[in-house]
Amino acid sequence: FKSCNVHPAIIQLGLLYSRGLICGSNARCISLLRALQQVIREYSTPTEKELSRDLEHRIRHSIDFLVTCRHLSVSMRNAIRSLKRNISLISPEVDEKDAKEKLVDFIDRYIKEKLYLAADAIFMKAKEKIEDDDVIIVYSGSSLVREILIDAKKHSKRFSVIVVDSRPRMEGKKTVEALVKNGVECSYVLISAISYAMQKATKVFLGAHAALANGYIMSRAGTSLLCMMAKAYTVPVLVFCETHKFSERVQADSFVSNELADPDDLIHLDNQPDCLTDWKSYESLTLLNLVYDFTPPELVTVVITELGTIPCSSIPVVLRVQQET
Repeated sequence: FKSCNVHPAIIQLGLLYSRGLICGSNARCISLLRALQQVIREYSTPTEKELSRDLEHRIRHSIDFLVTCRHLSVSMRNAIRSLKRNISLISPEVDEKDAKEKLVDFIDRYIKEKLYLAADAIFMKAKEKIEDDDVIIVYSGSSLVREILIDAKKHSKRFSVIVVDSRPRMEGKKTVEALVKNGVECSYVLISAISYAMQKATKVFLGAHAALANGYIMSRAGTSLLCMMAKAYTVPVLVFCETHKFSERVQADSFVSNELADPDDLIHLDNQPDCLTDWKSYESLTLLNLVYDFTPPELVTVVITELGTIPCSSIPVVLRVQQET
Protein backbone atom coordinates (compact mmCIF):
# COMPACT_ATOMS: atom_id res chain seq x y z
CA PHE A 1 0.00 0.00 0.00
CA LYS A 2 1.44 3.38 -1.05
CA SER A 3 1.12 5.23 2.25
CA CYS A 4 3.13 8.11 0.76
CA ASN A 5 -0.08 9.19 -1.02
CA VAL A 6 -2.10 9.13 2.21
CA HIS A 7 -2.54 12.21 4.39
CA PRO A 8 -0.47 12.09 7.64
CA ALA A 9 -3.64 12.49 9.73
CA ILE A 10 -5.06 9.34 8.14
CA ILE A 11 -1.84 7.39 8.72
CA GLN A 12 -1.82 8.44 12.38
CA LEU A 13 -5.47 7.47 12.73
CA GLY A 14 -4.83 4.07 11.16
CA LEU A 15 -2.07 3.35 13.66
CA LEU A 16 -4.37 4.29 16.55
CA TYR A 17 -7.06 1.96 15.19
CA SER A 18 -4.68 -0.95 14.69
CA ARG A 19 -3.30 -0.64 18.23
CA GLY A 20 -6.76 -0.43 19.77
CA LEU A 21 -6.14 3.05 21.18
CA ILE A 22 -9.38 4.31 19.65
CA CYS A 23 -12.22 1.84 20.06
CA GLY A 24 -15.99 1.99 20.17
CA SER A 25 -18.26 2.81 17.22
CA ASN A 26 -18.85 6.44 18.16
CA ALA A 27 -15.23 7.25 19.01
CA ARG A 28 -13.99 5.67 15.79
CA CYS A 29 -16.61 7.47 13.71
CA ILE A 30 -15.86 10.89 15.21
CA SER A 31 -12.09 10.47 14.87
CA LEU A 32 -12.51 9.42 11.22
CA LEU A 33 -14.66 12.44 10.39
CA ARG A 34 -12.23 14.82 12.12
CA ALA A 35 -9.33 13.34 10.15
CA LEU A 36 -11.28 13.69 6.89
CA GLN A 37 -11.99 17.31 7.81
CA GLN A 38 -8.25 17.88 7.96
CA VAL A 39 -7.80 16.17 4.59
CA ILE A 40 -10.46 18.43 3.04
CA ARG A 41 -9.03 21.63 4.56
CA GLU A 42 -5.57 20.91 3.15
CA TYR A 43 -6.81 19.67 -0.22
CA SER A 44 -6.20 21.63 -3.41
CA THR A 45 -7.67 20.65 -6.77
CA PRO A 46 -5.03 19.66 -9.35
CA THR A 47 -4.99 21.49 -12.67
CA GLU A 48 -7.54 20.25 -15.21
CA LYS A 49 -9.33 18.12 -12.61
CA GLU A 50 -12.77 18.43 -11.08
CA LEU A 51 -12.92 18.87 -7.30
CA SER A 52 -15.77 16.45 -6.64
CA ARG A 53 -14.22 13.56 -8.56
CA ASP A 54 -10.62 14.08 -7.44
CA LEU A 55 -11.51 14.66 -3.77
CA GLU A 56 -13.70 11.57 -3.72
CA HIS A 57 -10.77 9.59 -5.14
CA ARG A 58 -8.48 10.96 -2.41
CA ILE A 59 -10.96 10.03 0.29
CA ARG A 60 -11.47 6.56 -1.18
CA HIS A 61 -7.69 6.05 -1.10
CA SER A 62 -7.61 7.16 2.57
CA ILE A 63 -10.42 4.76 3.45
CA ASP A 64 -8.63 1.89 1.69
CA PHE A 65 -5.62 2.56 3.90
CA LEU A 66 -7.73 2.58 7.07
CA VAL A 67 -9.32 -0.75 6.11
CA THR A 68 -5.84 -2.32 6.07
CA CYS A 69 -5.45 -1.17 9.69
CA ARG A 70 -8.87 -2.27 10.94
CA HIS A 71 -12.25 -3.01 9.38
CA LEU A 72 -14.63 -0.06 9.30
CA SER A 73 -17.57 0.00 11.67
CA VAL A 74 -21.13 0.37 10.37
CA SER A 75 -21.28 3.92 11.73
CA MET A 76 -18.09 4.81 9.84
CA ARG A 77 -19.43 3.37 6.58
CA ASN A 78 -22.66 5.34 6.93
CA ALA A 79 -20.74 8.55 7.64
CA ILE A 80 -18.47 8.02 4.62
CA ARG A 81 -21.48 7.33 2.40
CA SER A 82 -23.12 10.59 3.51
CA LEU A 83 -19.91 12.56 2.94
CA LYS A 84 -19.41 11.11 -0.55
CA ARG A 85 -23.00 11.95 -1.42
CA ASN A 86 -22.38 15.58 -0.45
CA ILE A 87 -19.13 15.67 -2.43
CA SER A 88 -20.89 14.36 -5.54
CA LEU A 89 -23.46 17.17 -5.30
CA ILE A 90 -20.81 19.90 -5.55
CA SER A 91 -21.15 21.77 -8.83
CA PRO A 92 -17.99 22.35 -10.92
CA GLU A 93 -18.84 26.08 -10.93
CA VAL A 94 -18.55 26.36 -7.14
CA ASP A 95 -15.37 28.01 -5.87
CA GLU A 96 -12.93 25.57 -4.25
CA LYS A 97 -12.79 27.48 -0.96
CA ASP A 98 -16.59 27.60 -0.69
CA ALA A 99 -16.89 23.92 -1.57
CA LYS A 100 -14.38 22.93 1.11
CA GLU A 101 -16.14 25.09 3.70
CA LYS A 102 -19.47 23.43 2.87
CA LEU A 103 -17.97 19.97 3.34
CA VAL A 104 -16.28 20.92 6.61
CA ASP A 105 -19.57 22.39 7.86
CA PHE A 106 -21.41 19.24 6.79
CA ILE A 107 -19.04 17.08 8.88
CA ASP A 108 -19.51 19.36 11.91
CA ARG A 109 -23.27 19.16 11.48
CA TYR A 110 -23.20 15.38 11.03
CA ILE A 111 -21.23 14.88 14.25
CA LYS A 112 -23.49 17.24 16.17
CA GLU A 113 -26.81 15.86 14.93
CA LYS A 114 -26.09 12.16 14.43
CA LEU A 115 -23.92 11.62 17.49
CA TYR A 116 -24.12 14.33 20.17
CA LEU A 117 -27.75 15.43 19.83
CA ALA A 118 -28.82 11.84 19.20
CA ALA A 119 -27.12 10.78 22.43
CA ASP A 120 -28.81 13.63 24.33
CA ALA A 121 -32.22 12.52 23.05
CA ILE A 122 -31.51 8.94 24.09
CA PHE A 123 -30.46 10.16 27.57
CA MET A 124 -33.89 11.78 27.99
CA LYS A 125 -35.71 8.61 26.96
CA ALA A 126 -33.44 6.37 29.04
CA LYS A 127 -34.17 8.28 32.25
CA GLU A 128 -37.82 7.31 31.91
CA LYS A 129 -36.82 3.63 31.85
CA ILE A 130 -34.86 3.76 35.11
CA GLU A 131 -36.89 3.41 38.29
CA ASP A 132 -35.79 3.69 41.90
CA ASP A 133 -34.20 0.51 43.29
CA ASP A 134 -33.58 -0.90 39.81
CA VAL A 135 -30.72 -3.38 39.45
CA ILE A 136 -29.36 -2.88 35.95
CA ILE A 137 -27.02 -5.29 34.19
CA VAL A 138 -24.66 -3.81 31.59
CA TYR A 139 -22.09 -5.59 29.46
CA SER A 140 -18.58 -4.64 28.45
CA GLY A 141 -17.76 -0.99 27.70
CA SER A 142 -20.52 0.78 25.75
CA SER A 143 -19.80 4.51 26.00
CA LEU A 144 -23.47 5.37 25.38
CA VAL A 145 -24.76 3.09 28.17
CA ARG A 146 -22.07 4.39 30.49
CA GLU A 147 -23.09 8.01 29.90
CA ILE A 148 -26.79 7.12 30.28
CA LEU A 149 -26.18 5.71 33.75
CA ILE A 150 -23.98 8.62 34.79
CA ASP A 151 -26.61 11.08 33.55
CA ALA A 152 -29.35 9.22 35.46
CA LYS A 153 -27.27 9.36 38.65
CA LYS A 154 -26.85 13.12 38.24
CA HIS A 155 -30.64 13.40 38.09
CA SER A 156 -30.92 11.68 41.50
CA LYS A 157 -32.10 8.30 40.26
CA ARG A 158 -31.53 5.54 42.85
CA PHE A 159 -30.29 2.34 41.23
CA SER A 160 -27.40 -0.10 41.23
CA VAL A 161 -25.46 -1.64 38.36
CA ILE A 162 -23.97 -5.07 37.75
CA VAL A 163 -21.18 -4.82 35.17
CA VAL A 164 -20.64 -8.09 33.30
CA ASP A 165 -17.26 -8.52 31.63
CA SER A 166 -15.41 -11.10 29.55
CA ARG A 167 -11.97 -11.89 28.23
CA PRO A 168 -9.89 -10.96 26.36
CA ARG A 169 -10.72 -7.24 26.18
CA MET A 170 -12.09 -6.80 29.71
CA GLU A 171 -13.66 -3.49 28.67
CA GLY A 172 -16.05 -3.61 31.60
CA LYS A 173 -13.28 -2.41 33.90
CA LYS A 174 -13.45 1.05 32.31
CA THR A 175 -17.21 1.05 32.82
CA VAL A 176 -16.84 0.18 36.51
CA GLU A 177 -14.19 2.86 36.98
CA ALA A 178 -16.33 5.56 35.34
CA LEU A 179 -19.50 4.61 37.24
CA VAL A 180 -17.81 4.39 40.64
CA LYS A 181 -16.19 7.80 40.12
CA ASN A 182 -19.66 9.23 39.61
CA GLY A 183 -21.13 7.62 42.71
CA VAL A 184 -23.01 4.74 41.07
CA GLU A 185 -23.25 1.60 43.21
CA CYS A 186 -21.61 -1.21 41.21
CA SER A 187 -20.90 -4.92 41.25
CA TYR A 188 -18.50 -6.60 38.83
CA VAL A 189 -18.77 -10.17 37.55
CA LEU A 190 -17.41 -12.20 34.67
CA ILE A 191 -19.79 -13.58 32.09
CA SER A 192 -19.36 -17.08 33.55
CA ALA A 193 -21.35 -15.87 36.59
CA ILE A 194 -24.18 -14.33 34.59
CA SER A 195 -26.82 -16.82 35.78
CA TYR A 196 -26.15 -15.73 39.37
CA ALA A 197 -26.20 -12.01 38.52
CA MET A 198 -29.36 -12.26 36.42
CA GLN A 199 -31.39 -13.47 39.42
CA LYS A 200 -30.97 -10.02 40.99
CA ALA A 201 -31.51 -7.94 37.85
CA THR A 202 -34.59 -5.93 36.93
CA LYS A 203 -33.33 -4.67 33.55
CA VAL A 204 -30.51 -5.21 31.06
CA PHE A 205 -29.04 -2.15 29.31
CA LEU A 206 -26.93 -2.79 26.22
CA GLY A 207 -25.18 -0.75 23.57
CA ALA A 208 -24.90 -1.81 19.94
CA HIS A 209 -22.30 -1.77 17.21
CA ALA A 210 -25.09 -1.89 14.63
CA ALA A 211 -28.78 -2.68 14.16
CA LEU A 212 -29.38 -4.76 11.03
CA ALA A 213 -32.33 -4.66 8.65
CA ASN A 214 -33.58 -8.10 9.75
CA GLY A 215 -33.79 -6.91 13.37
CA TYR A 216 -30.59 -8.54 14.61
CA ILE A 217 -28.37 -6.53 16.94
CA MET A 218 -24.64 -6.60 16.25
CA SER A 219 -22.66 -6.00 19.42
CA ARG A 220 -19.63 -7.12 21.42
CA ALA A 221 -19.15 -10.90 21.49
CA GLY A 222 -21.01 -12.27 24.50
CA THR A 223 -24.05 -10.01 24.13
CA SER A 224 -26.20 -12.78 22.67
CA LEU A 225 -25.40 -15.07 25.60
CA LEU A 226 -26.39 -12.33 28.02
CA CYS A 227 -29.69 -11.79 26.20
CA MET A 228 -30.46 -15.52 26.20
CA MET A 229 -29.98 -15.61 29.96
CA ALA A 230 -32.17 -12.50 30.39
CA LYS A 231 -34.90 -14.20 28.35
CA ALA A 232 -34.70 -17.27 30.60
CA TYR A 233 -35.16 -15.09 33.69
CA THR A 234 -37.79 -12.83 32.02
CA VAL A 235 -35.63 -9.73 32.47
CA PRO A 236 -36.34 -7.01 29.86
CA VAL A 237 -33.46 -6.18 27.50
CA LEU A 238 -33.17 -2.56 26.36
CA VAL A 239 -30.73 -1.80 23.53
CA PHE A 240 -29.61 1.81 23.09
CA CYS A 241 -28.57 2.60 19.53
CA GLU A 242 -28.36 5.81 17.50
CA THR A 243 -29.87 5.56 14.03
CA HIS A 244 -26.54 6.33 12.34
CA LYS A 245 -25.63 2.75 13.33
CA PHE A 246 -28.58 1.25 11.45
CA SER A 247 -27.50 -0.92 8.53
CA GLU A 248 -29.23 -2.38 5.48
CA ARG A 249 -27.19 -5.56 5.94
CA VAL A 250 -28.95 -8.81 6.78
CA GLN A 251 -27.14 -11.39 8.88
CA ALA A 252 -28.28 -14.11 11.28
CA ASP A 253 -25.03 -15.62 12.55
CA SER A 254 -21.53 -14.56 13.58
CA PHE A 255 -19.61 -16.43 10.89
CA VAL A 256 -20.80 -15.11 7.52
CA SER A 257 -19.19 -11.75 8.27
CA ASN A 258 -17.36 -10.65 11.40
CA GLU A 259 -14.18 -8.97 12.57
CA LEU A 260 -11.33 -11.15 13.77
CA ALA A 261 -9.18 -9.84 16.60
CA ASP A 262 -5.64 -11.00 17.33
CA PRO A 263 -5.83 -14.70 18.35
CA ASP A 264 -2.81 -14.21 20.62
CA ASP A 265 -5.03 -12.10 22.89
CA LEU A 266 -6.78 -15.32 23.95
CA ILE A 267 -3.68 -16.97 25.41
CA HIS A 268 -2.57 -14.19 27.76
CA LEU A 269 -3.61 -14.69 31.39
CA ASP A 270 -2.64 -12.36 34.24
CA ASN A 271 -0.07 -13.81 36.65
CA GLN A 272 0.08 -17.09 34.73
CA PRO A 273 2.48 -18.41 32.10
CA ASP A 274 1.16 -18.49 28.55
CA CYS A 275 0.73 -22.22 28.06
CA LEU A 276 -0.20 -21.81 24.39
CA THR A 277 2.64 -19.52 23.34
CA ASP A 278 3.64 -21.88 20.52
CA TRP A 279 0.06 -22.70 19.47
CA LYS A 280 0.85 -21.96 15.80
CA SER A 281 3.10 -25.02 15.69
CA TYR A 282 0.07 -27.30 16.20
CA GLU A 283 -1.63 -27.87 12.85
CA SER A 284 -4.79 -29.20 14.50
CA LEU A 285 -5.27 -26.10 16.71
CA THR A 286 -6.94 -22.87 15.63
CA LEU A 287 -7.70 -19.90 17.88
CA LEU A 288 -10.77 -17.89 16.93
CA ASN A 289 -11.19 -14.45 18.49
CA LEU A 290 -14.45 -12.98 17.17
CA VAL A 291 -15.10 -9.34 18.00
CA TYR A 292 -18.89 -9.27 17.57
CA ASP A 293 -21.93 -11.49 17.81
CA PHE A 294 -25.50 -11.15 16.52
CA THR A 295 -28.51 -11.17 18.83
CA PRO A 296 -31.86 -12.25 17.31
CA PRO A 297 -34.78 -9.81 17.67
CA GLU A 298 -36.83 -12.16 19.85
CA LEU A 299 -34.25 -11.72 22.64
CA VAL A 300 -34.51 -7.90 22.61
CA THR A 301 -37.44 -6.16 24.29
CA VAL A 302 -37.02 -2.71 22.68
CA VAL A 303 -34.46 -0.59 20.86
CA ILE A 304 -34.23 2.98 22.14
CA THR A 305 -33.10 5.53 19.54
CA GLU A 306 -33.17 9.32 19.25
CA LEU A 307 -36.38 8.89 17.23
CA GLY A 308 -38.14 6.97 19.99
CA THR A 309 -38.59 3.50 21.41
CA ILE A 310 -39.11 0.90 18.70
CA PRO A 311 -39.23 -2.90 18.38
CA CYS A 312 -36.52 -4.60 16.32
CA SER A 313 -39.09 -5.18 13.58
CA SER A 314 -39.24 -1.40 12.96
CA ILE A 315 -35.55 -1.08 12.07
CA PRO A 316 -36.21 -1.50 8.30
CA VAL A 317 -38.91 1.19 8.54
CA VAL A 318 -36.38 3.67 9.95
CA LEU A 319 -33.91 2.70 7.22
CA ARG A 320 -36.54 3.35 4.54
CA VAL A 321 -37.39 6.77 6.00
CA GLN A 322 -33.69 7.68 6.14
CA GLN A 323 -33.31 6.80 2.46
CA GLU A 324 -36.26 8.97 1.48
CA THR A 325 -34.99 12.08 3.31
